Amino acid sequence: MLDALGNCLHLVLTPGHWADCTQLPALLAGLRHAPGAVVADKAYGTNAVAVLAAIAGRHAEPVMLPKTSRNGPRAYDQNLYANRNKAERFFGRLKEARSLATRYDKTAASPRLCAPTRRPRLA
Repeated sequence: MLDALGNCLHLVLTPGHWADCTQLPALLAGLRHAPGAVVADKAYGTNAVAVLAAIAGRHAEPVMLPKTSRNGPRAYDQNLYANRNKAERFFGRLKEARSLATRYDKTAASPRLCAPTRRPRLA
């Protein structure tokens, strides 16, 4: 879970075969303040009913690119969706740590030590 600036608020590690969208309700429940919008990629549309219910439960706007296989495409804010690149850049920074990208450290505690949870401050 990232804030509007791309800073990590909460990080959950799951096994590789788990879908990321299953973690969204727990991530949203862990937030202190309701988000104005939840920006997610197409993969979150696979479990649309549960994901949309979790987002609606937090009174937030869902901003997800609709899957082409869905009937009746959903409208979404394209300007907000363009900010999803902040999440992609965050994961790019995570993968810069070779042990995380290649899964040499297979324990959940190891990647958390090298995960950049805050941006470095420049003096």
